[in-house]
Amino acid sequence: MSLRINDIAPDFTAQTTQGTVRFHEWIGDQWAILFSHPKDFTPVCTTELGYMAKLQPEFTKRSCKLIGLSVDPVSNHEGWAKDIEETQGHAVKYPMIGDTDLAVAKLYNMLPADETGTSEGRTAATNATVRTVFIIGPDKRIKLMLTYPMSAGRNFDEILRVLDAIQLTARHKVATPANWRPGDDVIISPAVPDEEAKTLFPSGWKAHKPYLRVTKQPG
Repeated sequence: MSLRINDIAPDFTAQTTQGTVRFHEWIGDQWAILFSHPKDFTPVCTTELGYMAKLQPEFTKRSCKLIGLSVDPVSNHEGWAKDIEETQGHAVKYPMIGDTDLAVAKLYNMLPADETGTSEGRTAATNATVRTVFIIGPDKRIKLMLTYPMSAGRNFDEILRVLDAIQLTARHKVATPANWRPGDDVIISPAVPDEEAKTLFPSGWKAHKPYLRVTKQPG
């Protein structure tokens, strides 16, 4: 099925390196990032999983859980995790889903629903579209989807940045401008009339246009 921003993230039960996970139950009242990989023991993904292991404490500060996915078996993941720690210097402490029947990849529209077979005999090239990052909110709705080609390593500092933006705009009636970083000025939502804005943003704002009102980051 096709997925869009604000759709409920499909629920599933899967085997991981940390046991059976029931996805919605595992998320609980926190945020979650599901990021997928086309195959174990691949070079770009090795660096990505290692970097996410390095960043995990930053995501934890933001009440955000991490979970990886590869179509290979969990037993392969455990061996791969040793390589990741050895080469990247950081141990993978988040769960990694073994999607051997391709069920989660299909459920999240990363592979066609009518794709046949299992992970057996498949290559990274046949799983090339299993390279998506999903940010999912406590309401279990998809907040972001981002898909990369196999040859380009993902920028997980950007994922952290956009999580900050999404969490900020979930708490306040603002949006973030291009290239926003935490602490930068923000944009007052066009849905907020000036009278309400005076209460919400007592420090005031600069109106470049009626629809473009810039103010200090709240909170």
